[in-house]
Parts: sequence; structure tokens; C-alpha cells
Amino acid sequence: MQINGLAAVVTGGASGLGAATAARLASLGAKVALFDLNAEAGEAHAKEIGGKFFSVNVTDEASVQAALEAAEAAHGKARILVNCAGIAPPAKVINRDGSAIPLADFAKIVNINLIGTFNVLSKFAARIFDAELVGEERGVIINTASVAAFEGQVGQAAYAASKAGVHGMALPIAREFSRYGIRVNTIAPGIFWTPMLASLPQEAQDSLGKQVPFPSRLGKPEEYAQLAQSIIENPMINAETIRLDGAIRMAAK
Repeated sequence: MQINGLAAVVTGGASGLGAATAARLASLGAKVALFDLNAEAGEAHAKEIGGKFFSVNVTDEASVQAALEAAEAAHGKARILVNCAGIAPPAKVINRDGSAIPLADFAKIVNINLIGTFNVLSKFAARIFDAELVGEERGVIINTASVAAFEGQVGQAAYAASKAGVHGMALPIAREFSRYGIRVNTIAPGIFWTPMLASLPQEAQDSLGKQVPFPSRLGKPEEYAQLAQSIIENPMINAETIRLDGAIRMAAK
């Protein structure tokens, strides 16, 4: 699918992987809608790249539906969706005092990372399943998993479960959407520079980067965006989860 002139939606578009992807798509001629809860950063980034920002809670059906309608009114029917919204707070299952973590803590991560992803993609697809074809397809969906889906570390039970769910649902959804000409793929990043990692001392960032076999550094958000572009433009990439990790295989902790 050629990106120039198409409308695109990027969740988590105010920062990190989402911001880099939004910028790359805009540079290629897409009309980009940024969905995020961080209004200050989102408005600023949208202005910088010539896109539009919409305040969206990905776990709320009405919020997502309203934002998709507003984005369509501004840019036309979106054909590209990149889901980058997510959280990754560490939490062990049992606290040091022997108590179990509150169920709500586990549910919050799964709700945002997995259910939020499904919420957006399902409503996005419902708006284009019978739309006019763009070449031989109607749309492309890219979701964001993590290498934690396959090698979750201690303290990542909820995060790993949520990302494994994102990976797991790609194939059945891609099979279902094949009749509509909508592709569904997943990117599973390794250790990437994000605003959360940026808060760590440089020494800690360098230490994390050295765990990556090659190149031995943190991944750059622009590299995620580059892969997203390749997936969008190559119609034979469908139902795939692509690791973007410099060959890292995560240790237990």
C-alpha cells in the first residue's frame, strides 16, 4: 500500500515509538491522526509534523469511536492503523511481605495493552471493511507486542501476558480480515529507547544496550517506524509477528 495521500491513525502517537512512526508516515505524505492521552505532547508533535491530535482513552469504546469519526472528518477514511499505546510498569506477583498484588494492577496492564489494542483495531476495521479498494487492499493494521511476549522477565507477568495476547490474536484476525483486504501484523521490539528509559541515568541506558548482541545499543524509535513503513508498503507481509531486537533473548531478570 502506497502511503502518500492516505489517512493514518497512530495510537500512543505523542511519544516514543508512536511519535516516530507518526513523523515518518507524515514525511511520506500521509495525513496522520495522533491518538494519545498526553494532550500537551500530542498537540505539539501533531503541529510539528502537520497532523492532528485527538485525546483518546484506548480502553474506552466511546472515546475511540468518537476519535475515529473526528479523524475521518478531518482526513478522510483512515487506511493505516499503527497501535503503539501501552504501559509497562514492573510488578512481581507476590510482594516482599508475601501478599499477592491487587488483581486490579494486573488487569490495568492487560486492559490497556491488549484490550485497548483490540478496541481500536476492531473499530478501525469496521469503518473500512466495505470501503473502496486502494490497489488490492483496503487497509493495514500494525500492532505492537514485545520480546517479553516470548521471554518475559521476573516482574513482567502482566506485561508479558498482554503482549503475548497481542501476538496471539494477529493470526486469527488476519485470517478473518482477509476477506475484506485488510492486513494485520505485529512488531515485537526488544530494548528500545523510550521516554521511560530516558529517565534512567546514561550509565544504566548503556548497560541495557550492551545486552543486545548486535548492534549493542538501545533500539531507536525511528527503526521501529522504518519497519512499520516496510510492512505497510509490502502487501505480502500478513499475519506476521516480526521481532525487532538485535538478536536479544531476554534473561530471567
